[in-house]
Amino acid sequence: MDARPWVRVWDIVVRVFHWMLVAAFTVAWLTRHGSEDIHHLAGYAAFGLVSLRVIWGIVGTPYARFTQFTRSPRTVVGYLRDVAIGREARFIGHNPAGGAMVLALLFTMATTAATGWLSTTDQFWGVEWVSRFHEFSAKLLLLLVLGHLAGVALASFRHRENLVWGMLSGMKRAAEEGDIE
Repeated sequence: MDARPWVRVWDIVVRVFHWMLVAAFTVAWLTRHGSEDIHHLAGYAAFGLVSLRVIWGIVGTPYARFTQFTRSPRTVVGYLRDVAIGREARFIGHNPAGGAMVLALLFTMATTAATGWLSTTDQFWGVEWVSRFHEFSAKLLLLLVLGHLAGVALASFRHRENLVWGMLSGMKRAAEEGDIE
């Protein structure tokens, strides 16, 4: 770390949630054609983690709260326009696109887990549309994950900070002139 001041942004709940969800998704994806028991456990873990994150998004620490990083669609589009021309502001917490991505990932992860669970119930066992919707949402989730990774890489490069390290340590460079808290 350099001599500039640092601030704790991501609390331990957010960081542990994040990396456990990465693990649950990875295991579920890798076992989708293999071990059914492991696949199901990973899906249940993912759903439980998303449920925890939703609660923490309401009652958690300031940067973990949804009210801190959810923005209107107009703001998100404006931010993406600024990204396209290379003049986006640096945010201490999630930027507007990152906040929208968090919501999309949580919703799609919950949908994937819920449709996976439904396909194991007596009522929906073997029902084609449930299986297809589960597969569709899992593929959409993978695309969102790849988009998330691309956004993290771009923001890390543009703002000269390692966001992966931030999600491991909880620390980011303190706000400087022009940054948004």
